Amino acid sequence: MASIRDVAKKADVSATTVSRVLNDKGYVSEDTRKKVLKAMKDLNYTPNELARNLFHKKAGIVAVLVPDISHPFFSEFVKYVEMELYEAGFKTMICNTIKEQNYELEYLDMLNRHIVDGIITGVHSLEIEEYLKINKPIVALDRYLGENIPVVGANHKRGGEMAAKKLIESGCKCVVQFQGSLAVETPSHDRHISFKRVMEDEHIHVYSYELEWNRFDESYFEKVVHQMFEKHPEIDGVFGTDLLAISYLKEAIKKGKRIPEDVKIVAYDGTYVTEIVTPTVTSIVQPIDQLARECVHLVSDLINGKVYKKKRVVLDVELREGETT
Repeated sequence: MASIRDVAKKADVSATTVSRVLNDKGYVSEDTRKKVLKAMKDLNYTPNELARNLFHKKAGIVAVLVPDISHPFFSEFVKYVEMELYEAGFKTMICNTIKEQNYELEYLDMLNRHIVDGIITGVHSLEIEEYLKINKPIVALDRYLGENIPVVGANHKRGGEMAAKKLIESGCKCVVQFQGSLAVETPSHDRHISFKRVMEDEHIHVYSYELEWNRFDESYFEKVVHQMFEKHPEIDGVFGTDLLAISYLKEAIKKGKRIPEDVKIVAYDGTYVTEIVTPTVTSIVQPIDQLARECVHLVSDLINGKVYKKKRVVLDVELREGETT
């Protein structure tokens, strides 16, 4: 493998001049630059990206923290984030924290030690205080982490209202909503607050089931759904994230309920899984591609020393009609 000295010798320049061309730093005449680039091509020289990044005091890597990469929402989010980071000139390091609570802290330590340039975090497993200790490029997806960390999320308040109105229009009289742990400070709670308010304004009874913290596995959702059926067989309307809504759909069909005649279901997130089941699930769709784009733009700006103007970016949601309402 050719070295920087081999390139310098072939181009008849110093190694320092080659370094200037590689790092685009310092004056180099256009003729000399062309000679160096031609020598690199002739020798099939590949720059040491790690060394170059260290020279610029950048790793060229952004860590993306999600609780469970197998979850449809986070899987889709990571896909779009990786695409956007590539376009912005960064590599992606994916951290799946569902099994190891200390992973989140380890990645924050990597940020402190310049192993990664920034972090996009969508996990809720670490105390906020750990983030407050760090003055580095961090962007949060749907979580409040202090004044210095911008938050990107959907218009959950509007999403909850749309879900409630759809179930009301469908004739529901007794509904359940499945919500995340209230121990976590997240804008996503807004959808459940607005959902309950709209329902109660119409004098419709709402059961609010608080899920365990950081649980995303299908077996847990099936257990929760089974308990709800046992305690409240009268429920005729359901609101929950995609996987939970589908778990309820499966259990309802198993118990001989007609969909949507006996039970109406509205899912939240609107990932591909709501469209590949039968019947398809009416969903409040989060703009996951746009969420990813905003997260990447923010973290890229922060890495490059720009100051973000908005503490919170809120994107619109939409209702997609399915066969469960």
